[in-house]
Amino acid sequence: MNKKWNTNNIASQEGKIFLVTGANSGLGLGTTKVLATKGAEVVMAARNLEKGKKALQEVKQAAPQAKVILMQLDLADLDSIEAFATEFKRNYQQLDVLINNAGVMMPNERLTTKQGFEIQFGTNHIGHFVLTHQLLPILENTPNSRIVTLSSLVAKMSKADIYWDDLQWEKSYDKMGAYAQSKLSNLMFALELDQRLRAANSPVTSLAAHPGYTATNLQQHMGLTGKVMNFLLAQNLEMGILPTLRAATDPEAKGGEYYGPLKWREMRGYPALNEPPALALDQKSRTKLWTISEKYAKASFAV
Repeated sequence: MNKKWNTNNIASQEGKIFLVTGANSGLGLGTTKVLATKGAEVVMAARNLEKGKKALQEVKQAAPQAKVILMQLDLADLDSIEAFATEFKRNYQQLDVLINNAGVMMPNERLTTKQGFEIQFGTNHIGHFVLTHQLLPILENTPNSRIVTLSSLVAKMSKADIYWDDLQWEKSYDKMGAYAQSKLSNLMFALELDQRLRAANSPVTSLAAHPGYTATNLQQHMGLTGKVMNFLLAQNLEMGILPTLRAATDPEAKGGEYYGPLKWREMRGYPALNEPPALALDQKSRTKLWTISEKYAKASFAV
């Protein structure tokens, strides 16, 4: 196992098509830049097209030959996801890697998606659940395709749980609890999806990654504490994107694996295999979450 896996380990990605959600800032933008410099064609999915256009220019400055296009996608709106997927399938016959990266982190008050889900669970988990479902046929038609879903180290923290009695935080709202639930759901989804794909003899693999503690604009709702923590503990973006890139491009990475840093309680360091938390490995809980997600999404996976 490569102990210091980094971007030098990424072979040419020429001829491959990647889709990155939340590609207009932070980890998504960093991931896009690296993939573009390696020759991949990258579809940058962003909710805000103005921010997306600025990000696109940034990618082209970093990689003048970059094959990148921008598409609008609002993961907090199931209609937007359907429209996006329809357009994507009209324009592309191939999708090598879907990177479920976009995320909403800890708004101070309870907000909801267009369909009324709590914004973090609805965007981070349900939105990506629906997007993956919509794009699965094109992934199945692409040899050796992968789905990489981003979780977080908060999925192992004390508040990380699936709050079955109040999934949407209608009774009371705890921003850290809601965020941790959404990121644990991402991991449970990635693992359950891989298991189902394998059972169906699908050629697609599903992996998960987390960036450790990386300084990004997602911590904006953490106030002074977030700023101090970023200064003291956070690793830079160049390190934070490595687990995603490894899960997406390493020929030796396998379905069901979870990549992230190992040092400092998984906050920092080069990407390596991480052990998922117990709840993510619990089959009964994963099946229950999957069933509920299908109901919310009004979509049934054919795997």
